Formats: sequence, structure tokens, C-alpha cells
Amino acid sequence: AWCAVNNCLQYSAYYGVSTNLVNYLKVQLHSGSKAAANSVTNWQGTASITPLAAGFLADSFLGRYWTITLFLFISVAGYGVVAASASAALETAVFYAGLYLVALGGALQPVLSSFGADQFDAESDEEERGRQSSFFNWFYLSIVVGSLVGGTVLVWVQSAHGWRLGYGIPALLSVLAVALFLAGTGAYRRHQPPGGSPLTRIAQVVVAAARKCDVEIPTDATLLHECDGDDGMSAIQGSRRLAHTDEFRFLDKAAVETAGDRVRPASPWWLCTVTQVEETKCVLRLLPVWACGIIFAAAYTQMTTTFILQGDTLDPRVGRFRVPAAVLTVFDTLSVMLWVPLYDRAVVPLARRLTGHRRGFTQLARMGVGFVILTVAMLAAGTLEVARRRVVARHGTYTDADGAACVPMSIFWQVPQYVVVGAAEVFTFIGQMEFFYDQAPDAMRSVCSGLSSAAFALGNYASSALVAVVVRATTSGGRPGWIPDDINDGHLDYFFWLLAMLCISNFGAYLLVARWYSYKKTAD
Repeated sequence: AWCAVNNCLQYSAYYGVSTNLVNYLKVQLHSGSKAAANSVTNWQGTASITPLAAGFLADSFLGRYWTITLFLFISVAGYGVVAASASAALETAVFYAGLYLVALGGALQPVLSSFGADQFDAESDEEERGRQSSFFNWFYLSIVVGSLVGGTVLVWVQSAHGWRLGYGIPALLSVLAVALFLAGTGAYRRHQPPGGSPLTRIAQVVVAAARKCDVEIPTDATLLHECDGDDGMSAIQGSRRLAHTDEFRFLDKAAVETAGDRVRPASPWWLCTVTQVEETKCVLRLLPVWACGIIFAAAYTQMTTTFILQGDTLDPRVGRFRVPAAVLTVFDTLSVMLWVPLYDRAVVPLARRLTGHRRGFTQLARMGVGFVILTVAMLAAGTLEVARRRVVARHGTYTDADGAACVPMSIFWQVPQYVVVGAAEVFTFIGQMEFFYDQAPDAMRSVCSGLSSAAFALGNYASSALVAVVVRATTSGGRPGWIPDDINDGHLDYFFWLLAMLCISNFGAYLLVARWYSYKKTAD
């Protein structure tokens, strides 16, 4: 609960700054539209990569508790500089320094989720294992609630009461997050110690295996090198011994003890333990699952791009009020808020009775369900686009009070596709959080949990590349293409069909990966 509330405060502060950032850059710092947009995307890209750095630091040197503490204070400094810049009109460079401190300090999601999951004794207690699985659901809900508060309430404060208060509140929330985390110090039950650099251990396995490329691997895996001891712990601090697996057999050469290993000083660059080799294998097994998440993220990001382009042409009127297309993303948020408790309290018990699995679904099955659901969302968006084009063909468009051309079709026809995307999030994004934590080696859980944010960042880049390719391929010969400035002249429905086919192909590849994947097993 402490971690979830802390995370909610952090995301409220983060979205309170990020949602309206482009307008701050334009209005207060007098940036041009293109420069402001590029600054925002560069900053968001940095914020998506920094979780890997935080995870590496937590797993390698500081441990999760001290990494969270350090980055929370960095976050406070960043928000303080941003708030001071909004209040005192400091130099632009100072504002950007604060902004990038926020990006660095806000890199805690994988570390905080891993630290929260560490508090459950899931290895030896069945009830604790179930509570750990529920933790990921509620932790993700805290992200959604935080983004909703930051993206609506704090943006309204900025618009109605100015940037000083609008950026001052996120600074106060960041201070409250630090205080709340430190206040719970005495209640935290388990602390994973740092195990040293995982990149170094992986490099040692590769180098040792390459040096012994001519060595024959024994058929009896018990002959491979492993540390002694009856406590089940490996030579890597805080990490349990892992059971030997048959995949990537070449790497087993690193654990073959030769005559030379007995005479030279012990060095992991020449001889590794089975657990160290299996750590590397775990990472290699995770990568194909992670890669499938990139296409999912590329399709998911349409919610903030092509969905809005589609909504901009629809009738936004509700009585005297106009509903901006971007506001409909709130239905995705509401869908997540509905599906998290529904999944945790209804879907899991029902699935448990049907499958006999303690979590209802295996982690891979849960993510796969989300892949299918997102495909349905793309099909729903394409179907709506076909209907929208038919209305345009029959009735044309009208000009609203702002001079924009609108189709006589309510914008609320988009609601189903947003709701379906929210359901896909609950299955896949939360499934990814749980999967990467559970399947990562003990001493690499923060880094591996950061893979989800990296996949999301790459998915955004993949979406941008896909749009660029489609525009280039469909505008030859003077044609308007699928995604012109005026989408009434294009074929946005074709783009949604393409995304649906990519989702189906990705799901097919994911089935092969899931069938091949073998879950991590400890030596005991």
C-alpha cells in the first residue's frame, strides 16, 4: 500500500508537469510550436530510458531502498527548480535542468514495483504469492489514478490559476512522496541486497564460454561448477541458486571446470557458476517476449495519435459544451479503473476454477489475452472509420463555431475503442510488470522490470516510423495517401487494418515464443 500510494503521488506530479508542458514552453519560454513539440518528445524519450539506469543502479550497487530514496530526492530537486522557474522567471537553461532532473528522478517505477513485490514472501507462502499478484494490479491502478489527477486536475489549475500554483503543487506532491516513503521504513519487511553489475556477470559468461569453445559439456549437469552450501543461495549476493536448463547449451561451457581452472587463481572470466550462466539464459529467454511487447506498444500509442485525428473530425457537441477529442482518453483511464478490481476479484477466481492455476492465468497467457483485446480495439477503430467515411459521403461536413469541418456523427462513437484499449492494458501491461519481475534472476529484477518502459519507448518510435513509411508509400503519384492533413481525403481505415494485421502477426509470433519459453526454476 505504501508503494502504491507513493507511486500515485509521483505520477500525479509527473503528469501535472508533462501533460501541459508544450503550452508552457510556447507561452512562457516563447518556443516555436515545432521546437516545443521536439523538446517534449525528447524529454519524454529520456524519461522512458532512465528507468533502466535506475534499475541497474538498484541491482548493482545501492539496493532498491537506497535507490528509491536517492531518486526521490533528485525528483524533489527537479520539481523545485521547475516550480521556481515558473515563479521567478529563471533562465531557460535552469528550467530545462530541473525538467531533466524530473525525468531522472521519475525513473522509479520498475524499482518501486520490484521493491513492493519484494515485501511478499511469495516463494514459500501460497497466500503471500496471491497477494503479490494482486499487488501488481493495484500498483498499476495507482499509476492510472495518478495520471488522471495530474492530467486533469493539475492541468485545470495551470489554466485557471497560473503556472506558479500549477507547478508548485507537483513540487509539494514530490515532497509528500519522499516523506511517505521514509515514514514506512520501519514497516518494510524485506530488502534485496545489491548483487554487483549484471552486465559484468553476463560478459563473464560469454567470455568464459568463448574461451572454452573446444571444451566438451558433460552430459551430467551436476558436474558443472556451482558454489557449495545448503542454504540454497548462490555466490551472487542475495540471489538463490538456479536450476540448470538445456537451452543455449553453448553457454554451459562457461561452467565446465578444466584442469587449468584448478591451477590458476579463481576468476569468473574463466569459470562461472551454473547460476551465473542461468542468469544469462534467463535474460536471453526474456528478450523475445519483450520484443513482442514493442508492436503492442506501437498499436497502443494510437490512442494518443490517430484516435485523436479521427475524433477531431467528429461532432464534439454535448448540449452547449464541446468535448475535445483528447479528452476521450479519460474513458481508457476509467476502463482501467473498472477492469483492475474486476480482474482481481472476479476474473481471476473464475479463471482459477477453470484452469486450476493459482493465478487464474499464467503470466504469458495473461499477456496474450491483452494482445488479442488490442487487436479488437484496432478493428473497432477501423470499423468506426468506415462508418465515418460513409457519413461524409452521404451528408458531407458542417462548419462548427470555431470554423472546423465536422462530420455529423457524435464523437462518443469512439468510446468503445478507448474502453477496449483499457482492458488490453490491464491484461498486458500489468502482466508484463509481473512477468518481468517474477522471471528475472533475483539480482536483476529492477533492470528486467525496466524492460517494460523500454518496450513502450521503442513502441512509440516504431509507431512514428510506421506512419512515416505509410505516408511515403501511399503519397506517390500525387495521391493524398492514407493519413493526409485532411483525413476525409485519406484512408485512415486502411491504416487501422494494417495495425490489426500487425497485431495478429505479432500474436502469432508471441504464441511461438510462449510455447518455447520455459519458466525460471530455482535449484530447490
